[in-house]
Amino acid sequence: MPEITSDKSIQTVITTFDVTPGTCGDLQEALQDAYAQVICKQHGFIGGAIHVNDAETRICSYSQWRKREDFQAMLRTPEMRRRNRKINELCKGFAPVMYDVVDTYE
Repeated sequence: MPEITSDKSIQTVITTFDVTPGTCGDLQEALQDAYAQVICKQHGFIGGAIHVNDAETRICSYSQWRKREDFQAMLRTPEMRRRNRKINELCKGFAPVMYDVVDTYE
């Protein structure tokens, strides 16, 4: 389970996907399957979540990794390269961005 913390030893990755309402469900299913079958099993994976906006035009995934190299290694696996090609076909584009949490509020 992801925990938002300003602990600098954790790598946070937020990926946004631009979709249409017609492809949103298909992409959501592809992402859920990728997380369940591949991503969650990768070395360094801490947790993640998938978010969909109410208009079904954007999907956002949030994941945490022990270090950035773990995330990069996951992307380079043959299985994720294959899955990312299919994911790319279901959306207008996607961009994974690595972030450091600066501060948290409750």
